Amino acid sequence: MTSQPTLQSVPALGTHPASGSNPSRAETREQLSKASYDLLVIGGGILGISTAWHAAQSGLRVALVDAGDFAGATSSASSKLLHGGLRYLQTGAVKLVAENHFERRAVSRQVAPHLANPLTFYLPVYKGGPHGAAKLGAGVFAYSALSAFGDGVGHLLSPAKAAQDVPELRTDNLKAVAVYGDDQMNDARMALMTVRAAVEAGAVVLNHAEVSGLRFTKGRVTGAELRDRLSGDEFGVDARLVLNATGPWVDHLRKMEDPNAAPSIRLSKGAHLVLKRTAPWRAALATPIDKYRITFALPWEDMLLLGTTDEEYEGDPADVSVTEKDTAQILDEAAFSIRDQQLDRDLITYAFAGLRVLPGGPGSTAKAKRETVVTEGRGGMLSVAGGKWTTFRHIGRTVMQKLESLPGHPLGDDFEPISSLPRKLPLPGVANPRAVAHRLLVDNPAPGPRMAADTAKHLATHYGSLAFDIARLANDDPELRERVHPDAPEIWAQVVYARDNEWAETADDVLRRRTTLTIRGLATDDVRAKVQDLLDKK
Repeated sequence: MTSQPTLQSVPALGTHPASGSNPSRAETREQLSKASYDLLVIGGGILGISTAWHAAQSGLRVALVDAGDFAGATSSASSKLLHGGLRYLQTGAVKLVAENHFERRAVSRQVAPHLANPLTFYLPVYKGGPHGAAKLGAGVFAYSALSAFGDGVGHLLSPAKAAQDVPELRTDNLKAVAVYGDDQMNDARMALMTVRAAVEAGAVVLNHAEVSGLRFTKGRVTGAELRDRLSGDEFGVDARLVLNATGPWVDHLRKMEDPNAAPSIRLSKGAHLVLKRTAPWRAALATPIDKYRITFALPWEDMLLLGTTDEEYEGDPADVSVTEKDTAQILDEAAFSIRDQQLDRDLITYAFAGLRVLPGGPGSTAKAKRETVVTEGRGGMLSVAGGKWTTFRHIGRTVMQKLESLPGHPLGDDFEPISSLPRKLPLPGVANPRAVAHRLLVDNPAPGPRMAADTAKHLATHYGSLAFDIARLANDDPELRERVHPDAPEIWAQVVYARDNEWAETADDVLRRRTTLTIRGLATDDVRAKVQDLLDKK
């Protein structure tokens, strides 16, 4: 077991920022307040981040701000999937599934192969279940056909073979198992790499900066008043156009523009549980609960991710949380296909909930379309809401097309039309993660023990080739090679890297979104104190 740095030794760690580190918050505030931008994006979830990335690629002067951390709300509370949407076939949305598959393949193969990995899904067919084996067999075949059979051919599998890959699978009354393929990711890491791509393209970004008001010129929204939530400093940003990409808070900002603005969205809460695994899983389970809903059991980050729920939410978005009712529902639904010993509450390490943003209207949230809506307010502010992680690149391009089509060319004529840009531009760090992990294990110029295999794999699959920057930090300071917690693969060099290169300001920024320590249940008071102490040394 690897020892942790002592409290006395931690202050010495990572005192000097890494090379090529981000500007300070004070420098960023000054830059934002003195320049004039073509586009101010308010909201650092994946919709805002993707739009900022594409806008910066187009040559626009872009600023991006968020009241919390990047991907701090809905965008880091997903089911961690890049998927075509098998259930959409139920409603005949064949074109949508094909489009989702195109985006999924682009992200997992060209844009971010270092951050996404293929995942086999088993869809169990039980006696008395909502769907028959023949129907599901035909469904997964059609699903794989819409993906051009890039993940193999959807087919039926015997219960015995499925139980070999998923040892906790319930086999009582199990008639058959349908098989299909999708992809999986760490949503927070994917978002952070997209922020980095936007910055490398020229965007200026600041998290923990909340909007206190909008700026108007002759009735048009031309910027925002902001307050740094960490320092208390107040400043403003001027922009030709403002994009409201605040997710569950989109109507709150619309009312700043127009106090009489009618509600445009409704919210659906999705809760998840993270558990320790009692045995290795080589496939995920997608179990039908009824004709419209599926519950997932996903091997993820060496853990098991269960979920999700889908119910209308009407409270303050900041207060969304997992209730006892949510926990009971998730475990009860998982018990349709998972043995009891894997569902012991003592195995739960973390629970999280997020809010889906859905178009306003009647009907069940479970049946509502996950579509993206772009609207223009009376002050000219654009608001974007809704959508799926899988299509985040497409959404960014769609918003840019909307900006380009606005009358009067408010962005000027100097930008590059989105249609002329490369469609599959890779995110930073793009590399084969296996090759990266191998090099991390083999290349060890510093004296002392080699990097642990689980740490090398973790760095390769969360940073790609940027993992070598972290390895250099660890080689320069032996204490940064130590694990943050003995039961997790992360090392202290990642905390320094998050501080200097990934805009981490608080312990939660590091423990919840830049590492996996919180979801593993390892963000102890001792760990939090040491992380915060290291962050304060910038």
